[in-house]
Amino acid sequence: MDWGLRNRMARMIKPASGHTVMLAVDHGYFMGPTRQLEKPRETITPLLPYCDALALTRGVLRASVDPSVDVPMVLRVSGGASVLKDDLSHEAITTTMEEALRLNVAAVALSVFVGSPHEHESLVNLSKLVDEGERYGMPVLAITAVGKELEKRDARYLSLACRISAELGAHMVKTYYCDGFEKVVESCPVPIVVAGGPRLDTDRDALELVHGAIERGATGVDMGRNIWQSEHPVAKIRAVRSIVHDRATVQEALALFEEGKRTEGKRPPAA
Repeated sequence: MDWGLRNRMARMIKPASGHTVMLAVDHGYFMGPTRQLEKPRETITPLLPYCDALALTRGVLRASVDPSVDVPMVLRVSGGASVLKDDLSHEAITTTMEEALRLNVAAVALSVFVGSPHEHESLVNLSKLVDEGERYGMPVLAITAVGKELEKRDARYLSLACRISAELGAHMVKTYYCDGFEKVVESCPVPIVVAGGPRLDTDRDALELVHGAIERGATGVDMGRNIWQSEHPVAKIRAVRSIVHDRATVQEALALFEEGKRTEGKRPPAA
């Protein structure tokens, strides 16, 4: 890797721990104004001090993040389908590498849809983006998306999707946690970050997911709804960080979460 690319990676994956806590707020690119993300700036601002990278679109970056913020940005550069469609895999590259460089982001991200109707297009998009990333020193994060087919989230499918993404040159891969997750990690030669996915039933469930992922070899997490849809989002991300960077147990993270809830207070429901 060239120095610039390695430097961008090191900003996101902290050398001291070898891990990262990414915060995903890019849901609006296909879901619109998701609950608790209706006003992105209000959601993002209190969480920025606790995330190692922020995943978002160029529109939200420009409108909702102060340029003085010293947090690496992971720019979503694929899109073209909405949640109104049954097939979410019909995506294209929607943001140029020139734009990513102009915005001074730390990485670019796109979805790949292995096994979906537009598998070929998404994998070719990844290959082309990697070529551009190598040319300009920009890391590429491949997101192993499953659209609405959540039943695909098993070790065999995720190993396939992650390995193909790495084979095509992705510098990092974002995927789901599953039973046998260590097999997914072992078969993928680049760092893996784990998605939080839809909001889980309890805070313990979310922290157990994080703990299981880190214990089984994930480089970090890239969570969204399981943090900012929490009634106590700052306490939640601090608890997640304690597992990812300090190797806290689930019980220790829950205790930190409960302590944080008392000081943070409960935020009002979304309008």
